[in-house]
Amino acid sequence: MGTEHSKNEGRSSMVFLRKGPKLPAWEDALLSGKEPKSLLKRGLRYVSLSLIMKGMTSTPDFLWGLPEVQKLNLSRNQLVVIPPSLGKLDRLVVLNLGGNCLKCLPKEIGLLRNLKVLFVNMNCLTEVPAELSLCRKLEVLSLSHNRISQLPFSFTELTSLRKLNLSNNRFVQIPLCVFALRSLDFLHLGSNRLENIAESVQYLVNLQIFIIENNNIRTLPRSLCFITTLELLNVDYNCIQTLPDDLYLLHRLPRIAWNPMDKGLHIAHNPLSRPLPEVVEGGLDILFNYLREKKEHN
Repeated sequence: MGTEHSKNEGRSSMVFLRKGPKLPAWEDALLSGKEPKSLLKRGLRYVSLSLIMKGMTSTPDFLWGLPEVQKLNLSRNQLVVIPPSLGKLDRLVVLNLGGNCLKCLPKEIGLLRNLKVLFVNMNCLTEVPAELSLCRKLEVLSLSHNRISQLPFSFTELTSLRKLNLSNNRFVQIPLCVFALRSLDFLHLGSNRLENIAESVQYLVNLQIFIIENNNIRTLPRSLCFITTLELLNVDYNCIQTLPDDLYLLHRLPRIAWNPMDKGLHIAHNPLSRPLPEVVEGGLDILFNYLREKKEHN
């Protein structure tokens, strides 16, 4: 009887263990005696490690003992903090921290001198450390969907930066440091609290895509018309009443665009009074001819 009870208890325990929650792959690997390095994937370009959607609330300690990692994905977890040990991974080229609960970044991020791509979107950041400007090779930076209202002026040193996403934050004006980023070809400032665009925007001489939809902008500066590299200009959902006469200089805009992904001029959902909405609805050629003739008669 006692033996039978023990057998049944053993079977129940085995069933319980089988039905228990599955360990994350990296925990399972370590408990089975594998080296942390066995988790690395060696592709043609990068040595990478992906710990996406593992339910982590903190980073595993073994991570900081893998200095050879070049591409690290920690996105879509519940991370609240990234420790200073991040600075040990000085070979990192791509770092994805998106979709966590981060309120700040460690200043040691400035030690990642090889970093080219950084995603910290969809977190709870209110500021960005000035030390990030030490990552001089940075080319792509996404800080979207946070609570940021300003950037450190030292960002002027990020001269290699080509793509910057600051959408869905709390900017009231475009940070001055942004106008010094002459290599930018993509700038997204949609869904902020912008009320104007400074004349200094003209210094972004390589800008191809400029998105400032869903703000409180009332006028577009004349200097914007001198960025003749623009292929997509999205000012949908603002408070714009008039368009600058020199807008026709933006000759690379192919059309009046309605699909968010299309290149062209996005001007919908604004209380336009000059030119009349009917002119805009006629297409870009008609709009540009109208503006050109208007300027010639002034």
